[in-house]
Amino acid sequence: MTAHADVIDLAQRLVRCPSRAGIDDYGPVLGVLEEWLTGRELPYRRLYGDEGGAVGLLIEVTGGRPGPWWALDACVDTAPYGDESAWSFAPDSGEVVDGWLRGRGAADSKLAAAMFCGIAAELRGRADELRGGLAVLLDADEHTGAFGGARAYLADARAVRPSGVMIGYPGLDEVVVGGRGLWRATIAVHAASGHSGSRRSGPGAISRAARLVRLLEEAELPDAEGEFPLPPKLTVTSCHGGQGFSVVPGRCELGVDIRTTPGFDARDAERLVRAAADELDVRVPAPRPTAITPVASWPAYRLAEDRQPAAALLEAAAAEGLTVRPKTAGPSNIGNLLAGEGIPATAGFGVRYAGLHGVDERACLDDLPAVHAVHRRAVLALLGSS
Repeated sequence: MTAHADVIDLAQRLVRCPSRAGIDDYGPVLGVLEEWLTGRELPYRRLYGDEGGAVGLLIEVTGGRPGPWWALDACVDTAPYGDESAWSFAPDSGEVVDGWLRGRGAADSKLAAAMFCGIAAELRGRADELRGGLAVLLDADEHTGAFGGARAYLADARAVRPSGVMIGYPGLDEVVVGGRGLWRATIAVHAASGHSGSRRSGPGAISRAARLVRLLEEAELPDAEGEFPLPPKLTVTSCHGGQGFSVVPGRCELGVDIRTTPGFDARDAERLVRAAADELDVRVPAPRPTAITPVASWPAYRLAEDRQPAAALLEAAAAEGLTVRPKTAGPSNIGNLLAGEGIPATAGFGVRYAGLHGVDERACLDDLPAVHAVHRRAVLALLGSS
């Protein structure tokens, strides 16, 4: 079996093993990987989260000469299937049709996980000539948003801290070298509760929350500036409150997601939201002040194109005859987590895809040889071999 055929076979087996975040047990998909790795005598170990469950696998290939370690990272958990009746094939199909691997996780990111396993197997046979070492993180807790595999890897006292990470998200035309950060919070808006038919009933919590939504959406955000090409963005993502028809609601909870930038960070985002809440409480008083509870925060990041590992990946793509541009992504990714730890990361260069997180997800296998060659070339350059 050729190297590419071996990678595709592993990817098919992974797609056929459901690993939806928060739904499926990750044991079976990790077992598929463990069987493959054991058969090739690749050293690996399971990583465990704070609650004791397995959150990923870590493969380590130690070089024969001293030097920095580098890491490849791909997730093996997936988004849910959504409306299965809307799919034209089974979400766990794993079939190859007209050059496309079909099924949930084919694009994000089981094909990349299989490819990275293949690269590790090849390098295992020439480890003596490598400087430092290569770690391959197969993250089984990425789509939850908890990034449990990455956290466990960074917390593992046995693992060498990587000098940089290349994350295997799909997309053939771009190397993602940055992303907006985020600041998220829930906002509890209060009001005096009472009967909806009473003459004395004032604006309920939902009405007050609606005013707060307007204040938030009318707040001025700065434009993009400097080397970071995207502006910040505010979105009210949820609204929950009230019950039935006869009660003036006393509480309404909003969810707010603010995408941050180096020039408008988490502190700026929180100040903006607190200012809007204070203005609401002055304009439309209530028995209790509006309460803001931050729930998540990631810094924005952007890796310079001449800094590793971005430079190695871009140079490898050019050497393989591909025209690839660096990109700063609007959504956040594991690169944001790594940036917060001071670890530079790229977050995407892979095969073409369709249906990502949606219906009929699939990945283009015609792109696999070139993508495989680019990552292999980049890793060997970073490890001081060619």
